[in-house]
Amino acid sequence: MDQPGINLPQLREVGRREWEPINGAPLDEYDEYLLAVTAQLRNGASEADSIAYLEHIEIEHMGCGRSATTRSRAEATVAAIAAGLTSPRTD
Repeated sequence: MDQPGINLPQLREVGRREWEPINGAPLDEYDEYLLAVTAQLRNGASEADSIAYLEHIEIEHMGCGRSATTRSRAEATVAAIAAGLTSPRTD
C-alpha cells in the first residue's frame, strides 16, 4: 500500500510507541494497519472509525483478545497519526 507523503519510519515509531499489540514484533509488522489508518483519516473517516479498526485488528485478526489497554492504545495511535497528518512535514 504505497501512499505518497508518508514518512514510514515515523509511522512505525508511532506503532511501536503507542500501539504495539505484540511485543517484540518485527519492525514492519504493523505497516499495513498503520497505513490503513492513515488512508482512512486522509479519506475523511472519523477517528472513532479508525480506533474501531485497530481494535478489530488486535482482537479479532491478530487474535490477541481485548486487554485493559486495547482501546487506550488504539486511541493514542490514531491521535498520533491524525496529528502527524495535520502537522507540517520536515523531511
